[in-house]
Amino acid sequence: MVHIKNYINGELLEPASKKYLDNFDPSRGKVYSYIPDSDEQDVEKAVAAAKAAFPAWSITPKDQRSKYLLKIASLIGKNLDRLAQAESIDNGKPLKLAKTVDIPRAAANFHFYGTGILHYAAHAHSMEDTAINYTLRQPVGVAGCISPWNLPLYLFTWKIAPALAAGCTVVAKPSEVTPMTAYLLSELCIEAGLPAGVLNIVHGLGGKVGNAIVSHKEVPLISFTGGTKTGAHIASIAAPMFKKMSLELGGKNPNIIFADCDYDKMLATTLHSSFSNQGQICLCGSRIFVEKHLYDKFKKDFVEQTKKMVVGAPMDEKTRVGAVVSKPHMEKVLSYIELAQKEGGKILCGGKQVNVGGEFSEGYYIEPTIIEGLPHDCRTNQEEIFGPVVTIMPFEKEEEVLMWANSTVYGLASTVWTENLTRAHRVAQNIHAGIVWINCWLLRDLRTPFGGVKSSGVGREGGFEAIEFFTEPKNVCIKLK
Repeated sequence: MVHIKNYINGELLEPASKKYLDNFDPSRGKVYSYIPDSDEQDVEKAVAAAKAAFPAWSITPKDQRSKYLLKIASLIGKNLDRLAQAESIDNGKPLKLAKTVDIPRAAANFHFYGTGILHYAAHAHSMEDTAINYTLRQPVGVAGCISPWNLPLYLFTWKIAPALAAGCTVVAKPSEVTPMTAYLLSELCIEAGLPAGVLNIVHGLGGKVGNAIVSHKEVPLISFTGGTKTGAHIASIAAPMFKKMSLELGGKNPNIIFADCDYDKMLATTLHSSFSNQGQICLCGSRIFVEKHLYDKFKKDFVEQTKKMVVGAPMDEKTRVGAVVSKPHMEKVLSYIELAQKEGGKILCGGKQVNVGGEFSEGYYIEPTIIEGLPHDCRTNQEEIFGPVVTIMPFEKEEEVLMWANSTVYGLASTVWTENLTRAHRVAQNIHAGIVWINCWLLRDLRTPFGGVKSSGVGREGGFEAIEFFTEPKNVCIKLK
């Protein structure tokens, strides 16, 4: 079995403890590799390497930093099949999804910031004939980047690429649940000739590695994507130390469907936005609100199409719904389905664990599940489940559905289906969320700001907002006379 290694100061190293954790293939429910059980010693070594590399990297010309990023993007593209297979095995997602979404997006992240840094410009402000002010954007220093398990390489690179482009050096921690593609990325960085210490990847548990990164006095900036509870814990450590923070947290996203929608397009997209990646995307629409006189038709068609979705082994071309990421997560999702029934919900389809059979008989599979009959303020409709589970509810008035949509502590994303342009603008303005998709879902322009409000996070990623996060502005004022 593969023993994953840390990537520190340009080398692949064993953890200081020489101890390893089991890494499970969720499609089979079996250990297939081992993860470093790293601790503060490994983080200390990584921070020291990043700190030593920072002075030279921070003044490396933009075009040179760009070349490194573009080389890594190219290598990700060349290794598409290998990385996609690794992501599918490690995460349980369908291979087709990893091959068409996760890995291409990881390459795109490096390419976007590799080219974007060449076009980034600061501001100048003239005070007529008195003085001129200009703004320098200087890299903050060592960036701590911590990413989640649901889109492992996709979101890992989403943080690393802008940090490196901006001139920061990085100490990064991938999720211990899905570490494989981060390990393979370290091999590609070595192949690309990335200078030693510029990027360091430390594997291990959040309580050890994550805490050590967040609390380290030489790490002035933290970028985290993950659960809201963990985000609050990170903020409790980082805020008193006055670190810069970007926290992209949970979601309980509404999907609002008006009767004047393009029905066929809406239905196809709603299937995708409900169950893509087994519902393990923070942007999935888990609460579906349907205008009352369309509700019965939608329910019939949505249930019918959901029942046709094949739950199966990730490598099978027919599979639409793969394994959820781990046994504990499967148990959590199933517990919410049980809770929904206790709260008075009716399961229209799904609701059970699936035995795929054969070598996959011990894998972590759940049927895509649709539940109706629940009030908007019950726990099932308020708490993030993060699995292939959605609720559906009819509504009569726009004001009513907006109140329901905004009723949770979250405010990450939302989807609205209507052909009425005025209504689309009005509803978008009144939804409390960082992202509103009108007649589409997960249509992403990498130039746009990404993030949520309320308990869905602090700050924005994406576009030049990310470059600005990894830099500090310095105003220079020159008196002319």
